[in-house]
Amino acid sequence: MPRSSPSLDRATPARIAEAALRLVDEGGPEALTFRALAARLGISLASLQRRCTDLAGLLDLCLDHLAAGLPEVSGDWATATEARFTALYEVLCAHPGLLALRGTRPWLGQHLLARLTEPQLADNLAAGMTPAEAIAHYRSLYLLTLGSAGFVDHRDPATARAATRRALAALDPDEFPVLTTHLAEIVPAVTDHAVYRDALRRLVHAAKEPRP
Repeated sequence: MPRSSPSLDRATPARIAEAALRLVDEGGPEALTFRALAARLGISLASLQRRCTDLAGLLDLCLDHLAAGLPEVSGDWATATEARFTALYEVLCAHPGLLALRGTRPWLGQHLLARLTEPQLADNLAAGMTPAEAIAHYRSLYLLTLGSAGFVDHRDPATARAATRRALAALDPDEFPVLTTHLAEIVPAVTDHAVYRDALRRLVHAAKEPRP
């Protein structure tokens, strides 16, 4: 029986994804290169490229690896909906560099579709939504979640708030009276997770009782 290659054993999809995520988390999006990833895994560049041929495929691998950790939820429609999207939000906030790398690429990995998209659409339909309403509501929550997670680096809220404060404080108060007068209220909201959770709850409860 032929023995497996030690390099390929170290380059399983899960190990590649975990190593890539660590690189991005530690050094930002620019830190993720195939050479750096191969070095982190302790394998040759050629061995890595036999497993993953391009950056797009690597990003898909990372995103689907994260999605595999999303919980399977149950409960009433509103509770399950909030739980699914809150879990996605928390995963994405923990890896902000990955969202920056992802750009506009669609996220269609099987784990995300199985843990989030399929059950949410099924629940929407069971709650009485039409297919068009079901996908529209799903998209509104999905886009809210991606935008809220990717808007700032939630791992460094102090820096995000300081940058916001500097930018707003530099505005002409005659031209921007609201923004310059209410800095104390505006700045904390930039990184406040409660802002996302409140927006999510409002969208969910706006459709809590779909058409019977």
